[in-house]
Amino acid sequence: MYTNETKIRVRYAETDKMSFVYYGVYAQYYEVGRVELLRSLGISYKSLEENGFELPVVDFHIRYKKPAFYDDELTIKTTILELPSTKITFYYECFNSIGVLLNTGSVILVFVNSKTKKPCSPPKALLEKLNSQN
Repeated sequence: MYTNETKIRVRYAETDKMSFVYYGVYAQYYEVGRVELLRSLGISYKSLEENGFELPVVDFHIRYKKPAFYDDELTIKTTILELPSTKITFYYECFNSIGVLLNTGSVILVFVNSKTKKPCSPPKALLEKLNSQN
């Protein structure tokens, strides 16, 4: 299991008429959490792409509990619970600045060879980094 936390400040343009963070924006927040978790392991999305991997999203789930508002500082807690195979699952918890859980979710991505467009095994470097964290 590996976890990373990322801070995000809610921008005005991300809110709706009710002053809540628009529900679809959380997919972007989760992406930031995912990218920063990989970066904390020393792996960038850019390097994955340069090494012939693509990571399309094949499943996205979110459960909303409480709203976030303009200018709130959010913490996106991103966790990998199991070693990836051809798929990798990221689990999320989003908290406001006083620690209230706002939503939970998960995203599944598939490792795809950028030339063949077929599912493939994850990069060895990623597996090594995740194994060294246990």
